[in-house]
Amino acid sequence: MINILISGALGRMGKKVYEASLNANGSVKVVAGVDVKECVENTFPIYSSIKDVKEKIDVIIDFSSPSSLDNILAYSLEKGVPAVLCATGYKDEDIEKINQTSQKVALFRSGNMSLGVNVLIDLVKKAASALYGFDVEIIEQHHNQKVDAPSGTALMLADAVKSVQSEKHYTYGRQGIVGKRDENEIGIHAIRGGNIVGVHDVMFAGNFETIKISHQATDRSVFAEGAIKAALYLVNKKTGLYNMNDVINQK
Repeated sequence: MINILISGALGRMGKKVYEASLNANGSVKVVAGVDVKECVENTFPIYSSIKDVKEKIDVIIDFSSPSSLDNILAYSLEKGVPAVLCATGYKDEDIEKINQTSQKVALFRSGNMSLGVNVLIDLVKKAASALYGFDVEIIEQHHNQKVDAPSGTALMLADAVKSVQSEKHYTYGRQGIVGKRDENEIGIHAIRGGNIVGVHDVMFAGNFETIKISHQATDRSVFAEGAIKAALYLVNKKTGLYNMNDVINQK
């Protein structure tokens, strides 16, 4: 059994991770949490700062926000504890910090913790290889409380296309007289409304046919279960930066 610390423990995803831990056949146990809304009445202690955590931690699962990154990385380095980084909205400098830190401790980062989405990314790469000359548009849908746009998953999908068709560039939405579509655009569009968990569509539009590849998450539990799988995968790793492809392709 591995001991898990949940960062963002009182958020919607933090609660889902705890629920997922109870259904993990005794392989994991949540022993502590961190949240800005410190809570003493809980099934496990929740601290307002990761620096105050007293329990022995084997791996961190972070579903908080990029603002927590520095403290998480500092804790990981000091304690030698690997971390699964599930937040989205990282800036370039944040990603550089993650890359640098992963040379000294094992880290896992993915813009989407769903196994299905990561299979979708592979399918998009295959489509991009076969469909040169098709216009590519990405439409993502999320709930009205999501603070960043476009989603990390939409960017992962755009990067998947660009990894095959390097000449592509990104256009975020369109407004006004924008002129004819550039053949090398990847259009990326964000929809926000209600309690949509997550929907991603990648459209390849040709002259006489259109191919659409889609993924829909119907419950946040899928991301929590993916995070638990990532934690189990990461716990024995010494250093390096890992992602969901490593989990999918593990022997």
